Amino acid sequence: MVESKHQWKAWLYLSPAIILLLVFTVYPIINTLIMAFSNSYTPTATESKSPIGINNFIHLFSDEGLPIFWNCLKNTILLCVITVPISTFLALLIAVALNSIKPLQKLLQTIFFLPYVTNTIAIGMVFAVMFNITGRIDDPSSIGVINTVIKAFGGEPVNWINANSSYWNNFFVVCAYIVWNALPFKILVLLGGLQSVNKQYYEAAKVDGTSRWRTFWRITVPMLSPMLAYVIITGFIGGFKEYNSVVGIFGDTMGPVGTQEGTNMNTMVGMVYQFLGNGNYGVASAASLILFLIIFAVTMLNMYVSKKKVHY
Repeated sequence: MVESKHQWKAWLYLSPAIILLLVFTVYPIINTLIMAFSNSYTPTATESKSPIGINNFIHLFSDEGLPIFWNCLKNTILLCVITVPISTFLALLIAVALNSIKPLQKLLQTIFFLPYVTNTIAIGMVFAVMFNITGRIDDPSSIGVINTVIKAFGGEPVNWINANSSYWNNFFVVCAYIVWNALPFKILVLLGGLQSVNKQYYEAAKVDGTSRWRTFWRITVPMLSPMLAYVIITGFIGGFKEYNSVVGIFGDTMGPVGTQEGTNMNTMVGMVYQFLGNGNYGVASAASLILFLIIFAVTMLNMYVSKKKVHY
């Protein structure tokens, strides 16, 4: 405990971090609230003060903005609901497998962690090439790696992300990218949790003749529940902020060439950037505030569930 006469030193050491938080976190949040409830906000300093109102929110739910808003919200929720459980379950299986082997364990951990330190846009471009964003379905030399594998097994090439491709084909590619990109961090967290589990639990289960599947569900999963709760909560938060994956695969069109706005793969964050690009700062702030409230509600729900299911 720091004595009261020496507390000024603690505040002095903390001041750089506090100043940075105030400038780059607290002030932007306050300014976003101001812009969201300003009916005619403009960034120019000479402009008179904007009247307070909810016109920005009304615009989001108007006949013009509602189709875009619902499309972005639908895409974001679907991406979260599908990718978070799949990536968490796969990460758990891979972490258990890595924890069970000793040869080359460090090397395999490094390989699985590489996507986490690789530029997400670059990875998205690689996925775009793999799923054939530039080639033609009738040209075997340019159909992409995935369609080449499909043809090798006797199947027909699929129009994954080219023009006139279906929404669900586009959605599958984005989900595959997000799951693959989310695995490294979750594997690292779960593997660290596995290595801290007391081995006596497994030895007792082995003496009792417990099957591996029952050991997995009755010992491994409960012991990892704090880490699982953490990766699920952060996974949903990251899922609702998803944007780079769609840009990396489709570019700034947020969908195949020719896709109409309101039916593409745009997300909530993409919609915010879209409004910012059009100079609609107030509407973008209103959309950001709605996104914050959604993330806050989902996080509180996850924390409420985790209190009942997590074993500390």
